[in-house]
Amino acid sequence: MAHTEVLLSGENITKIFGDFKANDNVNFSISKGEIHALLGENGAGKSTFVKIIYGLLKPDSGNVIWKNEIIEINGPKHARELGIGMVFQHFSLFEALTVLENISLALPEKNQSDDLENRIETISDEYGLQIDPKSRVLNLSVGEQQRVEIIRCLLQNPELLIMDEPTSVLTPQEISKLFEVLEKLSKSGCSILFITHKLEEVRSLTSRATILRRGKNVSTVETKDHTAKSFSQMMVGHEINTNKYEKIKIDNENLLNINNLSRPAQNQFSVELKDINLSVRGGEILGIAGIAGNGQSELMEALTGEYLSIEANKILFNGFDISNFKPNERRKLGISFIPEERIGHATVSSFNLSENFYLTDYINDNSSNYGIINNSFNYENASNIVNEYDVRVPHNNPLASSLSGGNLQKFIVGREISRKPKLLVASQPTWGVDVGAALEIRSQIIKIAEQGAIVIIISQDLDEIFLLSDLISVIYDGNLSKQFNKEKVNLEKIGLLMGGSS
Repeated sequence: MAHTEVLLSGENITKIFGDFKANDNVNFSISKGEIHALLGENGAGKSTFVKIIYGLLKPDSGNVIWKNEIIEINGPKHARELGIGMVFQHFSLFEALTVLENISLALPEKNQSDDLENRIETISDEYGLQIDPKSRVLNLSVGEQQRVEIIRCLLQNPELLIMDEPTSVLTPQEISKLFEVLEKLSKSGCSILFITHKLEEVRSLTSRATILRRGKNVSTVETKDHTAKSFSQMMVGHEINTNKYEKIKIDNENLLNINNLSRPAQNQFSVELKDINLSVRGGEILGIAGIAGNGQSELMEALTGEYLSIEANKILFNGFDISNFKPNERRKLGISFIPEERIGHATVSSFNLSENFYLTDYINDNSSNYGIINNSFNYENASNIVNEYDVRVPHNNPLASSLSGGNLQKFIVGREISRKPKLLVASQPTWGVDVGAALEIRSQIIKIAEQGAIVIIISQDLDEIFLLSDLISVIYDGNLSKQFNKEKVNLEKIGLLMGGSS
């Protein structure tokens, strides 16, 4: 479908934060009814540009042109009034309220009416976004919650819909359904700006893609003329070797067994773990797939030792019953952890990198001895991680809060892998990092498995699960499926298990 009538364009958009140019003379255009991808590494300027379009930021120079008229967008409310809607990666829904109540709260007064429930049902039927307006959000799947966000936007009749990483928490079946909805919207004349790290989706859904690198335009291309590999190369500026995931099979005595592990729900928003069983040997990578909120956090806490009160002999590691070992006791046995939450869980934002290195290494006599912190040792190790993992820092030994999310993740992964663990438990290890960084992180995970470590990856990214894992399980509603050999299971089967089907 050819698109010629330009709906929105950015002309030489520049945005500067201190000495950093987040957007450097960015030019962009999207036509009426077009599905257009916006690609780039972390820190490439995608988020800044989208925030300018949606009125969350103002450009320092350059123009936003809407329907051939230069405009200044004075906040998200103004953007929505113009006809620009946005579905964020992290949903903004109140779990205790119903779908109807959530949508009502978000709509401007002029869009409120007694027939709102009927209007929701009409939109649901028209676009195949089936949802019960009376359902409470806490009872909805992640895919259904996304439908609520989309319906909320559609009720305001957007002409441009911005989708930020919309498939990151969906099953393959839900992704297919979402694409059907977006294609239907496109045919009705709505333009869609689609931001994703999943490059195969770009080819299957979009007609054009604009690539940003370090704040600047690289190119705008017809997506049918490119591959995921060529997109990657444009994003990072050099050739990407995607053949790094061949793992040498080795036998090792390291062994982790979990036997009928259960855990009661701690509150109304947590999940009960029900008779979890798994067995992994050294050199094996077990990928645990699942949609967020199905017990991943609870399982991670049991594996890290943040949740104790577990019966004896439920978690066995190399002959040790570690069921009620605290995190530091587990670290002394050679277990490392990469939690999902970077700030507050994996790092302290107000501490510099060497201090954050020390926080999980103080059991090591080289980090501190008799209560005296060895600052030079911790600084040297933090610097080595920065260099080896290409952590982009504003200056030597900065605060954790000064790093982008992707760069902070690279530091955390480097810190845990540098200890050469016998067991690595990683939750969302490449969440929010760009293609080059993800490649390096995954290669390092492969490397420690080759050295005999057990690796457990808890991830919502099925591409990552299938790339790295030898064994795959699915967690759904606190239940862990049996382990499948990767070579004997397909994406469709895992996607069905993620959605609760057998």
